Amino acid sequence: MNLDSALKRVDAYERLIRLDKPIGTLLLLWPTLWALWIAADGKPPIGILVLFVLGTFLMRSAGCAMNDWADRNFDAHVARTRGRPLAAGEIAPGEALAVGAVLAALAFGVVLFLNPFAILLSFAALAIACLYPFTKRVFPLPQLCLGIAFGFGVPMAFAAVNEALPWQCWLLFAASILYGFAYDTEYAMVDRDDDLKIGIRTSAITLGQHDVTAVMASYAGMLALLAWLGAALGLSWPYFAGNAAAAAMLLYHFHLIRERSRDGCFRAFRHSSWMGFAIFAGIVLSYELR
Repeated sequence: MNLDSALKRVDAYERLIRLDKPIGTLLLLWPTLWALWIAADGKPPIGILVLFVLGTFLMRSAGCAMNDWADRNFDAHVARTRGRPLAAGEIAPGEALAVGAVLAALAFGVVLFLNPFAILLSFAALAIACLYPFTKRVFPLPQLCLGIAFGFGVPMAFAAVNEALPWQCWLLFAASILYGFAYDTEYAMVDRDDDLKIGIRTSAITLGQHDVTAVMASYAGMLALLAWLGAALGLSWPYFAGNAAAAAMLLYHFHLIRERSRDGCFRAFRHSSWMGFAIFAGIVLSYELR
């Protein structure tokens, strides 16, 4: 293999695990960071923080490889995904599966530095991550499964810090699920026409003309749960300022998705990470000012 061929293969692997598109890692990371700060009362141990950031990156990368393997017979028929390396024939299905398995094994190696309760929960996290790509064949709202998968860092964080799953964990987990359902429904709205042709089920298809309402309601439900959590924990004004900033962003999201254009819905999906960041910034500053 010459240098040019080797570089093309490396580029294909990088695109397989989405190193060129960090948005997914950020969306997976924000709820995890919310949980780490709240579980640790604003002072997460640096070692645990590093492990979760690294584990998030590895699991998101593994999930992308496994998702592309599961969708290998569909992606070539969808405008947004036909350029992915597996769909374009740049790498073989077995290679994608092997990459996913190696990355998942590395992520599990990171988890082994946590306590036994967190290690036990990691098996559930892996099972849900592996299940998600296949729910698009049978479940009318697979984005709900993705919300659970992307929010599972919340119970993992509480388990790692507290070795328990208190009520605030479940409230934050529910908010994270709504967050994931909302932004992934925006993502699904991009592919609605192609998904209808190939027979994949998504929330954008199932909800039909109520898709925009469902997205807005999910984001609003997330913010309501977060406000309830902040009030119950007695967090200070920056927390609610962060929530208010995220709420203001909903107006921008409505503007982007109300016409259901591919470009608008995709821009809304990409922007959703800023909502997670605003909430995280509010949490951090709230604890700093206590």
